[in-house]
Amino acid sequence: MEKFETLTGIAAPLPLINVDTDMIIPKQFLKTIRRSGLGVNLFDEMRYTDDGSENPDFVLNRPAYREAEILIAGDNFGCGSSREHAPWAIKDFGIRVIVAPSYADIFYNNCFKNGILPITLPQEQVDILMKDAEKGANARMTVDLEAQTITASDGQVFAFEIDPFRKRCLLEGLDEIGTTLEKADAIAAFEQAQAGARPWI
Repeated sequence: MEKFETLTGIAAPLPLINVDTDMIIPKQFLKTIRRSGLGVNLFDEMRYTDDGSENPDFVLNRPAYREAEILIAGDNFGCGSSREHAPWAIKDFGIRVIVAPSYADIFYNNCFKNGILPITLPQEQVDILMKDAEKGANARMTVDLEAQTITASDGQVFAFEIDPFRKRCLLEGLDEIGTTLEKADAIAAFEQAQAGARPWI
């Protein structure tokens, strides 16, 4: 998994509450088990019209936000069905950070497993960052995971909380397999001891 330390990038405003996983990646795109290629269908039903052309009013289709790496969102982001394709699509589009007042638990956990940093802030702070993001491509924000801060384009700094274990995993680029492999020597020693003690297994 790619390490996450600091990121300075464009933030896209998505001032919607209860954005569910079907809005993030509709069910017809869940046939793949590959993590790549889903970014083009991120927010598909809002992003495209019925004839398949881009909806020019949707935020990620606007020139200022096509390269967005941060998403400022509303309350209860990622609710609905527990599809891991949702963070896959977000990451494949290029978004590495989401800022919202709250998240659905399963979506929140899946973000960390896929190298996305979901930041939880009070509504009033999210509102400030939302307005900052509305300034467009020149309003770049900086997220510093080590310092646990997000800095708006005008220099305002907001501190956020994060579980220490999840923080370490992102900083070191460790997913669940990676954290298991950290114990590879201990696992090998245990297996060798078991082979001697219980050769019939």
